[in-house]
Amino acid sequence: MPVWQRIYEEINNPDFVIICAAQDTGGEAAAGPIFDAANPTYIQVIDEDHLVSSSFNFVNVPSAAWIDEEGRIVRIDEGTYSKVHELGVGDQSISFGTNVYEPALKDWVANGAQSKHVQSATTVAGNIRQHSAEQQRADAAFCLGNLFRKHGIDDKAEQYWDMAKALNPDSVNFIRQNLTLSEEGSAGEQFRAMRDNFERTGTDYYRPIDIEN
Repeated sequence: MPVWQRIYEEINNPDFVIICAAQDTGGEAAAGPIFDAANPTYIQVIDEDHLVSSSFNFVNVPSAAWIDEEGRIVRIDEGTYSKVHELGVGDQSISFGTNVYEPALKDWVANGAQSKHVQSATTVAGNIRQHSAEQQRADAAFCLGNLFRKHGIDDKAEQYWDMAKALNPDSVNFIRQNLTLSEEGSAGEQFRAMRDNFERTGTDYYRPIDIEN
């Protein structure tokens, strides 16, 4: 978030707005302190039911959609990191992210519809992963589980969360949300093992961003 704050300040265009959606069933109690610590001046919302990811079928955060002044989506991407990140040291070090997204975003803000990074309506539609019937049912079950959890009906919450995982076992959003309720958190050993498995099997974690360096 601090990097996006820096980018937002550098763009400094009243017609450009960042809306950051934190996806966490813990709501304000979980995501609020993170926003408060970062103190961003752009818009922050908390998406307790992961409605953004359900709508666009995003594999995980960070992902983004560019929306123009007419309300049209003109670009959609997964893995929209503000920069390359390096974590850890030695054998435990990992790097993730990309340095191409920031300059592409700035080009769009400067050039609008004439930006070379604007996608056609056909490309935008093609970059939205199609929902299967099972995925749609999983999203509904996930929301029901959240509702029961809020009302303290934990057995029903677990029933519908288990249903969501069974219907869509590959959902990284569901996996990471479950991990936030564990001691290790959403980026601990289980998450790293999952990422390692993606890399080992040659499976795309995010759809590659089609922006040249």
